[in-house]
Amino acid sequence: MTLFAALRLPREILFGKGQRHVLPTVAARFGRRALVCTDERFAGTTVFADIIKSLQSASIEVLVHDRVLPDVPRDTVGICVEEAKGFGPDMVIGIGGGSCLDFAKCATLLLSHGGKLQDYYGEFKVPGQTLPLIAVPTTAGTGSEVTPVAVISDPDRTLKVGISSPHLIAAVALCDPELTMTCPPGLTAIAGADALTHAIEAFTAMRRGEDPNLPQQHVFIGKTALTDHFALLAIKLLGRSLEKACSDGTDADARADVMMGALAAGCAFGTAGTAAAPAGHYP
Repeated sequence: MTLFAALRLPREILFGKGQRHVLPTVAARFGRRALVCTDERFAGTTVFADIIKSLQSASIEVLVHDRVLPDVPRDTVGICVEEAKGFGPDMVIGIGGGSCLDFAKCATLLLSHGGKLQDYYGEFKVPGQTLPLIAVPTTAGTGSEVTPVAVISDPDRTLKVGISSPHLIAAVALCDPELTMTCPPGLTAIAGADALTHAIEAFTAMRRGEDPNLPQQHVFIGKTALTDHFALLAIKLLGRSLEKACSDGTDADARADVMMGALAAGCAFGTAGTAAAPAGHYP
């Protein structure tokens, strides 16, 4: 078999204990004005307050939007964008679970290219580069920090829809397992199961041939040798440590394994794609 692969990932992935502390240094590469997107729960934590303070201490002006809702209701993104236009951000920082990261992707899209999210449903509808996005996950599940897709809820369709484009991939994925230490067992289990499902779906995806044009025509191109590598890594790490992370949330090694597993699963399905499981939410 001739090896054929494509892989689209952030230009930089930073992983490890304490990585959140380098956020000001990373952000300073992109400018001095940051729109920070998160949810109300995380915005109320001392960890978030410390992150904002560290950005401000590095002379980075911050506009916080802390009203991200689960599953990203479509019209909530437009509200954030209207608030941010006068601020004129140089970058967007998404901090939180998958919905916060997807929300941040959508905000970068509309701030950069205007219009409505509906204009971009599907693949390759984003016309060009967006504002730099720094993705900082606080859960280990969706892998959105490394994927080319944002999933939102469309009230007109009563279902989730995706915007898929390499231009949505974060410039930097900054993954600090310590940010997941306070996740309760239920959320840890649900998010971890999501990551494991992503990895299995990526590994069992069909190969779609070796046409050189395939990655130019589709964001998701089926399994390849590279996606298999990441999928198997994710399955190994999650199989080894997800139960431990659920039973003892203070187990730092287990938390690191699970976050790395979610990241690796994102690296896999972000190219290979998923299958029927995500659609199982709907009749």
